[in-house]
Amino acid sequence: MSRTDTNKILELFGNSTRRKHGWRQVVDQQSCPFANVKCFKVRKSEPDVSIGTCSVRFGRGNRDIIICPNRLLERRQVFTDCLQLLTQHDPGNELHVLSEVSIPGGSVDYFVASVDRGKVKDFVAIEFQTMDTTGTIWPERQRLLKELKIPIRRGEGDSRKSFGINWKMTAKTILIQLHHKVATLEHVGKHLVLVIQDHLLEYLNREFEFGHLKEVRVGDPFHIHSYRLEEAGGKFKIRLDRRLSSDAAGVAKCLGIQAKTKIELEVIVAALEKKLSDKTLLTMDSPLALAEEMPAE
Repeated sequence: MSRTDTNKILELFGNSTRRKHGWRQVVDQQSCPFANVKCFKVRKSEPDVSIGTCSVRFGRGNRDIIICPNRLLERRQVFTDCLQLLTQHDPGNELHVLSEVSIPGGSVDYFVASVDRGKVKDFVAIEFQTMDTTGTIWPERQRLLKELKIPIRRGEGDSRKSFGINWKMTAKTILIQLHHKVATLEHVGKHLVLVIQDHLLEYLNREFEFGHLKEVRVGDPFHIHSYRLEEAGGKFKIRLDRRLSSDAAGVAKCLGIQAKTKIELEVIVAALEKKLSDKTLLTMDSPLALAEEMPAE
């Protein structure tokens, strides 16, 4: 099946739409292979129906764009790519992944923590940001199912409505949220990593003051890990593309604001230790749920 025109779904429930699958079973199961849970991106009018769209090909530039944060959980690569920032981690310590931790300045999607006998010795905060869509992706999803010979309701595959990518709102929202959190973590000598896609980083570089973010320095509190979505052997996978870093003042400079946030290290450590369990251990097959649910269609 050739899907070379614009605004097409690339992955449905984690499977490339360019390959043959048992699509009826894939759609019926509604499973997210990246989080090992049922896909939580659902329709408002049908909350039992998962939409399952992970990534899309969009626009004349044929950009492959991730639209679901759980897509970034592939192979847990984004977490292992942050381990070098655990500068106080000792061999023998356990590594835990903790989701949805509230700290002064806001809630953080994930923390990777180095833990010794139930005590947090070091940690790095990780925020995910993928692209928001405008309009609705449902008509395109139903057109795809029709092409795949999967039964849909009469007329649903005939709609020509399409979707867009909300570049401006996505970028502005994440930057405003970040400057408070980065200042908080900088004060206690820790790191925050923003995990995004290469296309969003290009937009940030073009539309905001990002010239002062250069090559990565481990000592900086704010890091950007930019990933590229690549196709190989008929499958898509994420690959680390660029790393940049700065401090809280650098994040504020991106927005043209000044931010000052002060808290104590013990507040964050206490929040992390409350969430420790066998289920939070970082393993390659550990199920992980995103901190915030995707908005329904």
